[in-house]
Amino acid sequence: MTVKKLSHIAIYLPSLSGGGAERAMLNLAYGLACADCSVDLVLAQAKGPYLSEVHDSVHIEDLKASRVLASLPALARYLRTRRPQALISALDYANVVALWARRLAGIPVRVLVNEQNTISRSARNSTRQRQRFVPYLVKHFYPWADFIVGNSQGVVDDLSKVTGIPRQRIKMLYNPVVTPEVREKACLPNDHPWFDAGQPPVVLAVGRLTKQKDFQTLIKAFASVLQTQQVRLLILGEGPERQVLEALVSQLGIGANVAMPGFVENPYAYMSHASLYILSSRWEGLPTALIEALYCGPPIIATDCPSGPREILADGKYGSLVSVGDVMALASAIEAGLAGRIPPPTAESWHPYSLETVVDQYVSILSNGMI
Repeated sequence: MTVKKLSHIAIYLPSLSGGGAERAMLNLAYGLACADCSVDLVLAQAKGPYLSEVHDSVHIEDLKASRVLASLPALARYLRTRRPQALISALDYANVVALWARRLAGIPVRVLVNEQNTISRSARNSTRQRQRFVPYLVKHFYPWADFIVGNSQGVVDDLSKVTGIPRQRIKMLYNPVVTPEVREKACLPNDHPWFDAGQPPVVLAVGRLTKQKDFQTLIKAFASVLQTQQVRLLILGEGPERQVLEALVSQLGIGANVAMPGFVENPYAYMSHASLYILSSRWEGLPTALIEALYCGPPIIATDCPSGPREILADGKYGSLVSVGDVMALASAIEAGLAGRIPPPTAESWHPYSLETVVDQYVSILSNGMI
């Protein structure tokens, strides 16, 4: 990988909270730095569990803003002072701030906005009033960008449909997911006692404990499977639905077979040792953890939600697809997986998401508009 035309790139994010978009941009920053590019990771607030994982080769610029919108003046000052050749932003609300900052700064920096979710679904299902206005903001301001990127074909199609931005104006670039760190951590031992020899099989899910991930359906499906065989469920992640999910586990009387240990720094060692990996989401953009699971190798079951899982699993070639919110279909798929009727994914399944592949594509589009 070589950067021929760009030597200084900035990536702007609200923070480094533990989401898939933040993980993707953190990986991209590292990959660009490895390609001999000076990289600034510009954060509205320098906080979040991924902060400690920023590589030494990436410079952190903390705007010290109280919220994303309040970072606008500081981001404009940063652009005028540091003058990066390109600014990449991710997450819809931050993307709008980045575009305004470029206009306020009045300098010729190329701006690439990266949409990480199906905005029609995220706006409709959000409990935050601000999020419901995002499609209108995106429709008006995204055309200001030099490059508009979606992280899956489904996200690109949704973005074009919701905003009226021509489909050919939006590029599709996958997130860089399979990195040297993932490869290294996937090989590390897992000291969780459920993975000891002779223990029942472990079904694993990873994600924030939110309505979007629909872990309620997963827990109900697991409870059905547990009636006929010994198996355990691990859900890694933290979020606002923890009490609801814990109450459901208690109500179903399956507490001895379900664990939710919260956010863990190395979920890949869990993926490598799990008997099955489950994604139960109602909607997604391009689910990072699903791609990480492809690399780590357990058989995979995912809901056929918009968007990402069908695209990632190649219409079911690399894993089993089930309907969203269908408890019995998910339970049947789990039983099939435990019986060995879902083959593990192959190496070709994760290659498009390797760090090297995606960084080359970003360099190409930022340098000359071509992928």
